Amino acid sequence: MLVIVCYDVSTETREGRRRLRRVARVCESTGQRVQKSVFECKVDRMQLEDLERRLLAEIQLDQDCLRLYRLAETRGCEVREFGRFRALDYAAPLVV
Repeated sequence: MLVIVCYDVSTETREGRRRLRRVARVCESTGQRVQKSVFECKVDRMQLEDLERRLLAEIQLDQDCLRLYRLAETRGCEVREFGRFRALDYAAPLVV
């Protein structure tokens, strides 16, 4: 399934800026950045639960916002892209 992870971490304090970097690292380890605080992650159910657990361990619920949108492929998930960025096609062959 495709999961869109969006977050808004309060960066008014030094700890908030550290938290922002840690949240980004967790997301980068699972998916690809499509905007500054938005990631696309192709995961299965177990990976989604692990990602959610790791993100919740980093954020402060009283200061930050975290949203995960699950787009099931069985429903014909469609992503329209405009502009310069082009996402990686994980199903395509990898040429090294």
